[in-house]
Amino acid sequence: MWFFRVLLVLAVAFGLTACGSGKFKRYHGPEVTRIEVHKSARRMYLLHHNEVLKSYRIGLGSNPVGHKQREGDGRTPEGIYFIDRQNPNSNFHLSVGISYPRPVDVEVARAAGVSPGGDIFIHGRAGKHTARGRGVDWTDGCIAVTDREMEEIYSMVRLSTPVVIYP
Repeated sequence: MWFFRVLLVLAVAFGLTACGSGKFKRYHGPEVTRIEVHKSARRMYLLHHNEVLKSYRIGLGSNPVGHKQREGDGRTPEGIYFIDRQNPNSNFHLSVGISYPRPVDVEVARAAGVSPGGDIFIHGRAGKHTARGRGVDWTDGCIAVTDREMEEIYSMVRLSTPVVIYP
């Protein structure tokens, strides 16, 4: 009887371990203090102060040159933003939100008589975009990485992390 109880405890323990092996990873390394996106190089860096922790090839908006001006322009914004939300139920596997539009983005769009848009994320490529190559520009203005990379990023990045997006 004792043997079966031990066996049952081990089976439950291994079963719970297997449940944790999905898209939600754990990260125990140095804090990510800044994210840098270099649009022209199609690279994103997660940094701890000035040390690069991780580097990723990225896809951008379908019209990647220039700062986002209005909803539907296919551009990825430029400037200093922050991670302002996490979406574990994203249509693109996992995602973290970028605080676009800033008040200045809203002002510029209003002056032009257009909406600035919103819902800018760093996200994976789940669904129909999985087959697209890394570094290909296909989003509506977001920053795309592979699903596996997004799992890593999601575990490393915290709310309020600064995101600096360069041309």
